[in-house]
Amino acid sequence: MTTTVKTRLSVDEYVQGIVEKDTITLSRAITLIESGRKDDLHLSEQVLSAILPYTGQSKRIGITGVPGVGKSTFIESLGLFLADKGHKLAVLAIDPSSQRTGGSILGDKTRMDNLSKHPNAYIRPSATGSSLGGVANKTREALLLCEAAGFDVIFIETVGVGQSETAVKGMVDFFLLLMLAGAGDELQGIKKGIMEMADAVVINKADGDNITPAKLAKAEYQNALHLFPPTASGWIPQVKLCSALKSSGIAEVWEMMESYFTQLGGEGVDEQRKSQNLNWMHESIGHLLKTTFYRSPLVEKEIPVLEDDIRSGKITPFAAARRLIELAY
Repeated sequence: MTTTVKTRLSVDEYVQGIVEKDTITLSRAITLIESGRKDDLHLSEQVLSAILPYTGQSKRIGITGVPGVGKSTFIESLGLFLADKGHKLAVLAIDPSSQRTGGSILGDKTRMDNLSKHPNAYIRPSATGSSLGGVANKTREALLLCEAAGFDVIFIETVGVGQSETAVKGMVDFFLLLMLAGAGDELQGIKKGIMEMADAVVINKADGDNITPAKLAKAEYQNALHLFPPTASGWIPQVKLCSALKSSGIAEVWEMMESYFTQLGGEGVDEQRKSQNLNWMHESIGHLLKTTFYRSPLVEKEIPVLEDDIRSGKITPFAAARRLIELAY
């Protein structure tokens, strides 16, 4: 006799499992909201609405940086520091999806082996898919689910530094830019917009022969940050040194973050999140319009025809797009 596994729970079952801090139910709920199936959309919205009263109590921290900077090592080091202090930590680690196959590496639990085994930590890798901003399309929703499950610190690790990393800043309270020293001009290749968004710059791998270059880089970054206008809260972005591999400077990084939250205050965090939620609504409108458009039977039928017309030069891409929009709406 074979036993069938229930693939979907009821709204009450999801909510009960989440608020009772069952990570298996939490993982199933995140899988539900990430689902591309149309019939899962309504269920996921009900679950999210039901858990809203249990959200909002965490420190939301975004971490980005250049490739090879050691984001996973840094997150594991800081994460273990916090978990050992009794914090409940969730890490939403965003893995790059293949542009050709749509698959992703999802190797963060391997890269953060010690942290993934800690009873106070939860690591959830998610593929970026076709979403922009270096974060998965449903990261905000996953963040809310983790808050409802009692995690008081949530890290969002992004793919890397890019023009669209503003998406990360739009969903976290504190935005940290992780950098390296000793790679020539320290500011070369770092977009001004990323530096402007950073609440702090942390220079990793500041150990051994790299300590002196790291100190020089710290001075350069600090000078660069002073050129930007102060934030609305009055917070002045800081630059810190650390060696995630040796766990040195990690306590100082967390102390700096706590200073930020103290200065911002509960009301400041609340106002910032309200503004982020309004932006989230407008982003969602664009996403839903696009989804609805491509699911239109008339559009689905006409797209191959117009694609052939574009290839043969019978119609311009703009005219084809306008015709499709008129069909859908």
